[in-house]
Amino acid sequence: MNFTRWSARLPGTQRRAAARADGLPTALPPESSVPAARAGRPAADGTPVALAPAVDELPVREVLDRIPALVALVHGPEHRLAYVNDAYVAAFGQRPVGEPAREALPELAEVGLLPLLDQVLRSSRPRTVKSRKVPGGRSYTFTCTPVPVEVSAPAGGGVLVFAADVTDHAEAAERLRASERRQRETAVTLQRSLLPQELEEPDDLRVAATYHPGGTEAAVGGDWYDVITLGGGRTALVIGDVMGRGVRAAAVMGQLRTAVRAYARLDLPPHEVLQLLDGLAMEIDPNQIATCVYAVHDPNEGRLVYASAGHLPILVRDESGTVLRADEPTGPPLGTGGWMHASGSVPLGPGSTAVLYTDGLVERRDADLDEGIAALAGALAGATGTPQVVCDRLVRSAGVTADHDDDVAVLVLQHPARTGPDGDLFRNAALELLGGVEATPRARAFASGVLTSWRFPPELHDLGVLAASELVANSLQHGTPPMRLRLRRTDRRLIVEVTDGDDHLPRRRRAEPADESGRGIAIIHAIASNWGSRRTPGGGKAVWCEFALPHTA
Repeated sequence: MNFTRWSARLPGTQRRAAARADGLPTALPPESSVPAARAGRPAADGTPVALAPAVDELPVREVLDRIPALVALVHGPEHRLAYVNDAYVAAFGQRPVGEPAREALPELAEVGLLPLLDQVLRSSRPRTVKSRKVPGGRSYTFTCTPVPVEVSAPAGGGVLVFAADVTDHAEAAERLRASERRQRETAVTLQRSLLPQELEEPDDLRVAATYHPGGTEAAVGGDWYDVITLGGGRTALVIGDVMGRGVRAAAVMGQLRTAVRAYARLDLPPHEVLQLLDGLAMEIDPNQIATCVYAVHDPNEGRLVYASAGHLPILVRDESGTVLRADEPTGPPLGTGGWMHASGSVPLGPGSTAVLYTDGLVERRDADLDEGIAALAGALAGATGTPQVVCDRLVRSAGVTADHDDDVAVLVLQHPARTGPDGDLFRNAALELLGGVEATPRARAFASGVLTSWRFPPELHDLGVLAASELVANSLQHGTPPMRLRLRRTDRRLIVEVTDGDDHLPRRRRAEPADESGRGIAIIHAIASNWGSRRTPGGGKAVWCEFALPHTA
């Protein structure tokens, strides 16, 4: 068997041979006057100096014995050992020549190399496996090269196994991977700590959310969601996505989420909240942008009022199973500055389910984004059950797995259709007030009759009548017609709300002993569990207060 012909195919053999042959010239064209195999170089005095022998003249076994890489030669279908070099012996000890590789080279069997030898022998094509750890802890990259033999050789073809020690590289790569894992774990921990640990539970909605970080090859992003009870029965729902990856994106997300909660307490329309967030996003990081949807649900209106800053459309499935897509209006992402956002609305009556989500749920590299949204709408049309069940089904239908290439956040809300005894716990009553001196007595009588019919205990009944009287009196003095008194009960609280046509919001102040006014809001603050005010979309304001119901109510 001619070792020389095949040793030239080993990785790096040509470079090492050239390095050892100090001054060995590059092969020249046939017409050159200097032979390629052996050439002389004139000395300073013109005397020719003999160079090292050409590669074809080197003793191959001596070369293989001296190279630091591990070399083994096997032949035949059982891969019987024909040769191992000194480096191989130094690494694993003396090996019996003539024995099958399974017995003579057990270290190759442990790294799963024997099937590879079969493939190389059958296909006559070289194969390489990278960075396999062998017994003893060293790591090698194995290259298996087919070696045809002369026709007279009875054993058939062979395979030359070349193993380069890559332990240092493997350990460095493992240290890098460990560092990346620690950084990822830090980012995931930060991300999860900035998300709501427990969602607030509105009276009129059932909500659920889920967050899935991207796989190990994807850095953590800036997806977030939130549920904020605004008081008066209204609920704000938020979902957003900070562009970029890593700890920085998660930190920006945390600042935006905190800002959303602060702005939500002002009870502003959705588009005004996004305007404030847009300016804040530019201050946090001018190079960072984020998409966001801010929506408000009012059970009295049966609609979801929302504003979108470049985010994906809300999907709503009504009671009949039809899915609506809230596409408009959509403004630019947060952090772009100088743009005006607008609010839109979509019906969300009893029996409806709405889904807010980030692009990781629907965006795929090999498909159009609209196709992903359409697939999600189809999955939502057939997804029934609790919000958490719907959430899990949508994630599964989108094919989100542990190695997903992007973060996924999903927020599902349902407005249940309550009937029977459960429906008796959720009631509404309203009275239009035209103004005049008779408005306050009329409001008291209406509130008393409604609360009596709802079978409230005497103490809560009297507090509700007093709150209705004070809010109506305050509206008569400081507001303008038309006025409206609304009473609402849920399974947890009684809500009293008065609207009028003036947009001046009341504030609590200290009334001096001689003052004839200024005590109404102070009384409301003293007797109610919570109170607040907001401007209404059509102009005017709403002032509300609420009382917690006893558990026995």
